[in-house]
Amino acid sequence: MAKYKQLCSVCRKKHVVMENRRQRPICLDCEMRYWDKVENKKYKELFDIPKSFYEKSYFLRNVRGYYDRCDKLSIKQINAFKKTVKEMKEGKKEKA
Repeated sequence: MAKYKQLCSVCRKKHVVMENRRQRPICLDCEMRYWDKVENKKYKELFDIPKSFYEKSYFLRNVRGYYDRCDKLSIKQINAFKKTVKEMKEGKKEKA
């Protein structure tokens, strides 16, 4: 799959790496600006990960955005989110 860069459609300053033709070109800063504060303790712990993980993974940003729209996640979404974060943490330790 071809990856390409496109200007953020909100701020028109930063470039976004597009991985899918259906992806919206929004930079991480603009996207995080619109995220609501998480009040639920269960989800607060789930989404408390480093910003660099959100920068690297479109999937993590997508799940976080879905939570903002629906205020809940399915068991499969939670498990996939945790699995992705775990793999990113292990990959970070291997490189160090």
